[in-house]
Amino acid sequence: MTNLGPAGAPSTTIAAIAGEVGVSVATVSKVLNGRADVAAGTRARVEESLERHQYRRRNRRQPGGSGQIELVFHEFDVGWAMEILRGVEEVTTHAGLGLTVSQLQGAHRPSPGFLGALLARRPLGVLLVLCHLSGVQQQQLRRDGIPFVVVDTDSATSSSVPTVGSNNWNGGLLATRHLLELGHRRIAVVSGPRDVLCSRARTAGFRSAHEEAGIPVDPQLVRYGTFSAGTGLEHGLHLLSLPDRPTAIFAGSDMQAIGVLRAARQRGLRVPEDLSVIGYDNLPLAAWTTPALTTVNQPLRDMAGVAIQMLLVLTRRNELATSRIDLVTELVVRESTAPPYT
Repeated sequence: MTNLGPAGAPSTTIAAIAGEVGVSVATVSKVLNGRADVAAGTRARVEESLERHQYRRRNRRQPGGSGQIELVFHEFDVGWAMEILRGVEEVTTHAGLGLTVSQLQGAHRPSPGFLGALLARRPLGVLLVLCHLSGVQQQQLRRDGIPFVVVDTDSATSSSVPTVGSNNWNGGLLATRHLLELGHRRIAVVSGPRDVLCSRARTAGFRSAHEEAGIPVDPQLVRYGTFSAGTGLEHGLHLLSLPDRPTAIFAGSDMQAIGVLRAARQRGLRVPEDLSVIGYDNLPLAAWTTPALTTVNQPLRDMAGVAIQMLLVLTRRNELATSRIDLVTELVVRESTAPPYT
């Protein structure tokens, strides 16, 4: 079968690609379908030929028709993921689309096997949450005419990948300014993984607020870990055991902040009288902690809604007005912050 090129004109066939590279048609087909059982060198030669000839499969779907959207999380976090899911589901239900939800068990890139199974399902489009495709994987989806959009908070995705995020640096800045304005001078930060850009951006905002106030940051008060309550508890217990403990802690997620609240109780400290605590995300549960949590609102549901709307534009073969949208972060002041007790 002759495949159609970008402009709809007849283009190179799989057989021609196979002949040029010196492999079987079956091998080219395996590469196209994301199969893992192809040697790396062979895969690279086939990919190079496919890209050079701008190979695209014939599109078997009708643009704008009903179909399945694949929603892929890097992992499930009950509170965080549910906000994203609600934002996506509101749009897909209104559009009459089905939704398949999966996760990568903490990985930030799909494995060849995962991507192969996804390609076999031939979804209408793919929405990736905190995970990314390699250049080769992007090519595989594009050859099948499957558009994709990423929801990510790192603000550093390639311009070639449609992405919705939020301003993490600003969130860290707002949270720390609030604590400094209350009079705190010894402030700790418990952020997410050190190798995740959104974690570093929030910590950079924390440092910038100190710099503009002319107050140095104590290195032993800067901690990294997962965005979990367990990390908040672990680092909180350690920080609150220091001889010169912090009077405030800025946590990189609401779940971390909940861990910090428990650490404060275990150390016999009152929040906010003895310790101020700020979270990040503004999950629904943040308003129900004791005390209610001051936090940075990251509009997760809106981010998901914007991302799925972008994806639907691409499924109709239309161009996006912009490939990158960053939504605003805002501070929500509740009961867990107050001036330091003297």
